Amino acid sequence: MRNKEVAEKFYELAKLAEIAGENPFKVRAYLEAARRIENLTVPIEDLAKENKLTEIKGIGKSIAEKIEQYLNTGKIEKLEMLKEKVPPSLLELEKVPGLGAKRAKILYETLGIKTVDELRKAAESGKIRNLPGFGEKTEKKILEGLKSMRDKTVDRVLLGIAYPLAQSIVQELKENSPVDKIQVCGSIRRMKETIGDIDILVTSEKPDKVMDEFVKLPQVKEVIVKGDTKTSILTHENLQVDLRVVEPSSFGAAIQYFTGSRQHNIHLRELAIKKGLKINEYGVFDLSTNKKIAGEREEDVYEALGLQWIPPEMREDRGEIELAEEHRIPVLIELKDIKGDLHMHTTYSDGTASIEDMAKEAMKLGYEYIVISDHAKALGIANGLSMERYLEEKKEIETLNKKYAPFKIFLGTELNILTDGELDFSDEQLGIFDICLAGIHTAFNQSKEQMTKRMILSAIRNPYVRIIVHPTGRILNGRGGFDLDLDKLFSEAKKRGTVFEINSSPERLDLNDLNAKKAKEEYGLRLSIDTDAHSIDSLHNMFYGVGVARRAWLTKDDVINAKSLKEFETFLKERKSRRK
Repeated sequence: MRNKEVAEKFYELAKLAEIAGENPFKVRAYLEAARRIENLTVPIEDLAKENKLTEIKGIGKSIAEKIEQYLNTGKIEKLEMLKEKVPPSLLELEKVPGLGAKRAKILYETLGIKTVDELRKAAESGKIRNLPGFGEKTEKKILEGLKSMRDKTVDRVLLGIAYPLAQSIVQELKENSPVDKIQVCGSIRRMKETIGDIDILVTSEKPDKVMDEFVKLPQVKEVIVKGDTKTSILTHENLQVDLRVVEPSSFGAAIQYFTGSRQHNIHLRELAIKKGLKINEYGVFDLSTNKKIAGEREEDVYEALGLQWIPPEMREDRGEIELAEEHRIPVLIELKDIKGDLHMHTTYSDGTASIEDMAKEAMKLGYEYIVISDHAKALGIANGLSMERYLEEKKEIETLNKKYAPFKIFLGTELNILTDGELDFSDEQLGIFDICLAGIHTAFNQSKEQMTKRMILSAIRNPYVRIIVHPTGRILNGRGGFDLDLDKLFSEAKKRGTVFEINSSPERLDLNDLNAKKAKEEYGLRLSIDTDAHSIDSLHNMFYGVGVARRAWLTKDDVINAKSLKEFETFLKERKSRRK
């Protein structure tokens, strides 16, 4: 289907026509055509072949000819003419808050400004304020708009920032506005590691009151646009939040549509067409009668297409729809399935809380056990422990285990995979630990071959190391991961029974969803989901790691710390038996 492609050309045509000062009725006609084409449930090329383009509401003879031109030649004569008259780069100028199409045209005609960079330079040098119809205030507003655009596009925001922000907005709206139902959608609901913007849907009998309260929230830095059913704001974190009020009868369909992903939704629309249906944010409709058959509940939308409901985290068009057709969607792991946290730090190394305080918080979370894995001696910057200090820690853990039984604390260590292929301690010394974790913390710039060999020799083949922590070493919006041959690592880990970690720290989320999915599906590996907590509060980050695991299609059987205490102790004995 080329519907989206053709629609985008008509959106471009409308914008350029507006900047060129063409008849407003033509501009509106192009926009309406773009919207109609975008929402078609049948391929526009098929309608063109059957000479049915003018049967589309809002498509007259002139626009039908332009559609046929594009489908046949890849170009629209009118659009090409406007591109010669108006530089397409002006489309970016038109998006700057405080500018608009008319002013963009004036700036181009008077100062020759064609790009955003040229606009910034002109505004900073005071050249805009003297133009008729502009003034100093307008120039200032343009500079503010440019800063807003720049801030908003520097980086996508971490899920760990966006998720609590979205929840705080939801809570404020529940408490202070007349919302009936409310749902966060978009990439947050799919638990993507970084977020571009936030989509929130509500139903309400008083949408105007909801919008009034929304723009007054303390999270609001700037109101981008305020409408009757849609309002957009910019938060202090420079995240755009779009709030939409929808009809109760369409709430489920809207949730599905605005959750995405785009490719998942395209696949659903194609499937619907094959079944004689059309699906959009308003509901599922019978194509022959246009009768609405689903829309109030999201589950009904999938059921109408003959599909099992698909968890949001799976909706990336990676085969989930085919599984849903066969009603074979797995029961994904949930936060409540986690029985313990295997990676955390205390005041013995670089943590901020004692072993006892971390244990108490873990018990509040419903865990049966934890592993204290303070840094080993080679990581001096993190106050890494000597063997003597670990022995002190071991004594304290033994005392606490008597105090808090049946809850259990295990003595672990986070070893350093050193550049020469060694670990902090000898195998004989490692025997004091219940479990050993290992990770790379230094010398990140070694070659792919060196890094891979280093990890295999030091950690994966070591009989005491059970878990490879934050395996690729990436820091989101900070640094990329190490250059590793993951296939070699996973293959070697399969032979040894080594586990790879999904690190729940929002700055890491490492392994990522794709690598975790690969580890399970192609190599049959088990994984752990751990917080790498350095404080009591960060123990709650487990939620984000579970989100990654769900995106990787993991079940609780794939995750070692979803095992009960008894099962986890059996897991620990597996490697011990191999050492003998």
